[in-house]
Amino acid sequence: MVSPAPSDAVSVSKKIRERIMEAGVRFHANDNIADFIKPGEMEALLTEVQAKLHDVLHSLVIDTDSDHNTNETGRRVAKMFLHEVFRGRYVPMPSLTEFPNASRLNELMIIGPITIRSACSHHLCPIMGRVWVGVMPDEHSNLIGLSKYARIADWIMNRPQIQEEAVVQLADVLQDKMQTDGLAIVMEADHFCMHWRGVRDTGAKMTTSVMRGKFLTDASLRREFLSLLSGK
Repeated sequence: MVSPAPSDAVSVSKKIRERIMEAGVRFHANDNIADFIKPGEMEALLTEVQAKLHDVLHSLVIDTDSDHNTNETGRRVAKMFLHEVFRGRYVPMPSLTEFPNASRLNELMIIGPITIRSACSHHLCPIMGRVWVGVMPDEHSNLIGLSKYARIADWIMNRPQIQEEAVVQLADVLQDKMQTDGLAIVMEADHFCMHWRGVRDTGAKMTTSVMRGKFLTDASLRREFLSLLSGK
């Protein structure tokens, strides 16, 4: 059983929250807060979350003391949240190797499908899907390696997310780094908050898109991108 912290101890989550609020920075479920976490605090945060999850199991009237299946569940779930499914909140953005468009490429590039995994911030149920990225570079654009698209998508999605906001966050990061002439993103995902609960419709998917630059102004380019995705 997890021992409670002394009543006069200030929790690490409160310390982190106070730093964020002092800086006047938003800390919604799908925001990154890595800049406000000091070395060593993630392990302390894990211990705190473990204790809170243990309390949740007790409130659900689960005997975690004698049930061998659940007496370590609090720690397992805390590790899963902090180091896996919500990891994108607590670690800095992956480093990107950017290189100039030396060959002056100006043709449509499509990257994908990239597998994405997240959790709905309403119910913390899984979101599983795929994303495609269309890039229209110009001579002033920066280019990034193919694996970096997957790393950035993983960093964005490994937070409690809403798909409509996640696709915009991904577009903002890529546009900021690449400064492309045009950027298009299509995301298709299954939402287990519909599969497991509520209407329990296992066939429904959600598709969202973001179009920037030439993909907004050039209808033929937009059609080319979308037609190349059809059937994938």
